[in-house]
Amino acid sequence: MTIFRGSFLDTPADPFTGGALRAEEDGAVVVHDGVVAARGTYAELRAVHPDDDVVDLTGGVVLPGFVDTHVHFPQVRAIGGLGMPLLDWLEQCALPEEARLADTTYAEGVATDFVRGLVGAGTTTALVFGSHFAGAVDALFAEADRVGLRVTSGLVLSDRLLRADLLTDPDRAVAESVALASRWHGAGRSRYAVTPRFSLSCTDDMLAACAEVLAAVPGAMLTSHVNENPREVEGVRELHGCDYVTSYDRHGLVGAATVLAHDVHPTDQELALLGVRGAAVAHCPTSNAALGSGLFPLARHRANGVRVALGSDVGAGTGFSLLKEGLQAYFAQQLLGDAGVPLSPPHLLHLATAAGADALGLGDQVGDFSVGRRFDAQWIRPAPGTPLDVGLTHAASPGDALARVFALGTPADVRGVWIDGVPVTRPDDAVAEAGSPLLVG
Repeated sequence: MTIFRGSFLDTPADPFTGGALRAEEDGAVVVHDGVVAARGTYAELRAVHPDDDVVDLTGGVVLPGFVDTHVHFPQVRAIGGLGMPLLDWLEQCALPEEARLADTTYAEGVATDFVRGLVGAGTTTALVFGSHFAGAVDALFAEADRVGLRVTSGLVLSDRLLRADLLTDPDRAVAESVALASRWHGAGRSRYAVTPRFSLSCTDDMLAACAEVLAAVPGAMLTSHVNENPREVEGVRELHGCDYVTSYDRHGLVGAATVLAHDVHPTDQELALLGVRGAAVAHCPTSNAALGSGLFPLARHRANGVRVALGSDVGAGTGFSLLKEGLQAYFAQQLLGDAGVPLSPPHLLHLATAAGADALGLGDQVGDFSVGRRFDAQWIRPAPGTPLDVGLTHAASPGDALARVFALGTPADVRGVWIDGVPVTRPDDAVAEAGSPLLVG
């Protein structure tokens, strides 16, 4: 048994349906074999466990590890390509970099950068858009497994419109995908996701191949893009003769294990179909803003029962931090006025944690600090004298403190990350000056 002491904030009950922020300002979580065995005040739990080790995380706040529901592994070195809409950005920034991952040695370096970026931002679970190259996907899974990150990912599949070195054919797509799944699906914390890039770059034969892989890998997920940019949406309609969601659904690719990214420009019929199928949407607000894709219609998704969580969408997104994504999501809904959904700090935390866990089928394992959950956590402890440190010092309540974390927090403020109760980052000397985790008997 290990006792973690600190100010714990989480949202086990959905704030969108009346749930509130749960806060223990001098709280404690008892962790046994990576699982939360008890939670309450520090005084109560220390009295019950007088001899167990204590990890002192007082100062700052302890949040559940973030769950990123849409992030591109090959694009970490392409972040910052501003000033272009989606299809131009793909052609000029993303796809040339993705082609470089044909070199597995290069891909291994990218995997190291990518996993470090996620964990450094407090993300412990991610649905990752993999690479078009099987060797690169192996490199991603291997690095995530080495660090301990919970990753769901897979081979990216396309057979038209992209540059030739990123294309495959349906038979090869099935063979390579099933082979990757046989190595990684269910190995450690890894799971497989069937990943058509988008139906714009997939023929019906390729989408049928995706359905074949999905059937061959029990428990696999399906992830892709949908309704991100008007030009893209129109291209899908011209090529498939139907709306974007239907282009996937008629191949059996839309269900409870489906996460589609963006959905900025859905029709009412598509939203109704997503709701009926139980699919989830990854909302990627900094990417939507950077590419000029539009403002996400959260209210329409909620009205149709469509599950929504946050994605960073690196590299069109502007970094790995879901704090930034939460803040941008707040801005977008404010800009929509009466058509938007007013978002409070608990809403933002829920979108970044428990909602993502639910979208990935992991809601009974991670996303909050309830008894029985895996202890995936991050300690946000700003350096002394920084605006966030000042803000937290003068916060009037836990909710006020959480608002300041989303408004001011960055990966530099993440002082420690734990997955299954095991630290996966350790404070350096500079962090130690701000207060590193202290183990006391």
